[in-house]
Amino acid sequence: MATFYGEHSKLLVSVDCIIFGFEGGKLKLLIGKRSMDPGRGEWSLYGGFVEAEESLTDAANRVLFKLTGLKKLYMKQVGAFGAIDRDPGERVISIAYCALINVKDYDDKLREQHGLEWVNLEDMPQLYSDHNDMVSKAIHLLRRRINTEPLSFNLLPELFTLTQLQHVYEAVLGEEIDKRNFRKRIKQIDFIEKTELIDKVTSKRGAALYRFNKRIYAEDPSFKL
Repeated sequence: MATFYGEHSKLLVSVDCIIFGFEGGKLKLLIGKRSMDPGRGEWSLYGGFVEAEESLTDAANRVLFKLTGLKKLYMKQVGAFGAIDRDPGERVISIAYCALINVKDYDDKLREQHGLEWVNLEDMPQLYSDHNDMVSKAIHLLRRRINTEPLSFNLLPELFTLTQLQHVYEAVLGEEIDKRNFRKRIKQIDFIEKTELIDKVTSKRGAALYRFNKRIYAEDPSFKL
């Protein structure tokens, strides 16, 4: 096999996964403590090196599946991070990916197996290397997209109340939303369907349950809240 670019130094490429969940009205981040050097014992995102025979997206999906056991997650590339001194071990360029999951869908045994913890975003500790910067950029990405993509439904169960949906928006945007205006806009969106079911667990008075209709959204994906 012919070899090229031999005059250039070789670099390592990795992916880091920023996994968000939503529970108790809070946006949560899945992190763990590094079990290797450099940075052993420091809080960190979870990632892995890109193998020779896989794409960046394949590598990110591999890491996500290993961590969560879930497939077809909402996943977006956040950006590339390549500061020369970002990893004291080797010259490593990392591509960060953001993923959204419903916490209740996540097998807690996998979380324990990998030594991971859910932390409230507002309580996020100092993370290894530039991982805090990755998280910050991921949040900005979600805030730009939440009003033009139905990404919030990835953080919710299949059936949800309008209060739960509003809390997701507030958690992502980091600010309170006027309840009356929010519900007025939501009820004008065809693919958010009201069901005949009532939630009597999280609402004492009983609140109507809604669902995200993927088929209707696919027919008309133009969305703006």
